[in-house]
Amino acid sequence: MSMPGPLELILILLIILLIFGANKLPEVGRSLGNGIREFMRAVKGEDSGREEKKEKKD
Repeated sequence: MSMPGPLELILILLIILLIFGANKLPEVGRSLGNGIREFMRAVKGEDSGREEKKEKKD
């Protein structure tokens, strides 16, 4: 399966803009970025170290 071309990407972006609206796009992008960041931390195992530090403080 090949990558979508520029026309398809523009069409997808326009559909997303219509669904979410211009005001919600930054919030959606921020949430998506945070989700990806948390996923990468969990995969690398950094999340468990952070939980242990929190437990020691309490």
